[in-house]
Amino acid sequence: MELRITRTWDGVPVRPDEEARLGLDFGSDALIVTVRAAFHGDPPPAGAPGPTNRLWEHEVVELFLLGADDRYTEVELGPHGHHLVLRLAGRRNPISSGNELAFTSRIEGALWTGRAEIPWDLLPDPVLKLNAYAIHGAAAARRYLAWSPVPGDEPDFHRIHLFPSLPAPIKAGETGAARR
Repeated sequence: MELRITRTWDGVPVRPDEEARLGLDFGSDALIVTVRAAFHGDPPPAGAPGPTNRLWEHEVVELFLLGADDRYTEVELGPHGHHLVLRLAGRRNPISSGNELAFTSRIEGALWTGRAEIPWDLLPDPVLKLNAYAIHGAAAARRYLAWSPVPGDEPDFHRIHLFPSLPAPIKAGETGAARR
């Protein structure tokens, strides 16, 4: 499954050099997420790569996976090797954070790529809806992009009621072959 982030949070098309793509592959032990995104040169967060609080304040690509009862997982991946995984029970109600995962990233000129393995036990089961985002820039030049727009008065990626439903639920451990 591929998600192309080609619009702003409120639905305006973005320039091709801003686009981001997320690939989702279904392994037996983990959801494999690959990122191919424009690199905008934002400075990295302080600290070593790995779990990083408040990563959304930096250049980042995000994946939200929603299950039943408004339980969802927010996965944030940064071009410098930082990541953040939040599990939430209800809108903006985190129940765990700082979860470790296998994540590698690489910056090559105006592009960055990444690969993360998200263990199934960090995700709602089944995943019924999802959305993806990309953020870059600072102050007035800050840009908020979305796979599926979440319009409102300001950017808010936790408008989970606006997430599109999947054609079929994603179930833990369901491999790519089983989803075809």
